[in-house]
Amino acid sequence: MTGYHSDLHKRHSIRLQGYDYSKVGAYFVTVCTKDRECLFGDVRDGEICLNTLGVFVRKCWNDLSSRYASVELDAFVIMPNHVHGIVTIGVGAGLALPESENCTTTHNQGAASSAPTLWDIVRTFKSISAIGVNRLLMRSGQPVWQRNYYEHIIRNEDELNHIREYIMNNPIQWALDEENPDCIDDVGALLAAP
Repeated sequence: MTGYHSDLHKRHSIRLQGYDYSKVGAYFVTVCTKDRECLFGDVRDGEICLNTLGVFVRKCWNDLSSRYASVELDAFVIMPNHVHGIVTIGVGAGLALPESENCTTTHNQGAASSAPTLWDIVRTFKSISAIGVNRLLMRSGQPVWQRNYYEHIIRNEDELNHIREYIMNNPIQWALDEENPDCIDDVGALLAAP
């Protein structure tokens, strides 16, 4: 029997249950294209060479801090089929880290937060960039991004520096990246070799 089954098709949130994603803090975000389609350029000799779509997506990312006064952006990279970036939420926060290294969950006490949530920021980025990418590709309403995204609450300075390094080194590691469609082919060829 085919079709939707609530037990089999239940979506599980990757968000930290009960955490206030509008609170001051730094967050690592990864957003992948639908079906891992390589849309934004190529990696050559360990450097990303963006095409027109990649340049447009970079502009959409950089515009987030203009759109949201309480958002600051840090390390960022566009890869052929995904983006990695660090977003900081909090007015004048710079790269303030959560108050506790444990990142205990908090519940909004009913007061509306003036800061956007991480979800608001990523949704805005995905929406605006998808509209523009579809326009540049002369198509309409096609999904550009996967439905969800990966996020991680950055808990301390060491973690922040490690993630910055990971982001900056991503193009160098592209040949080994699980998001690289050629990497899967190369591994398959290695396994098939006598």
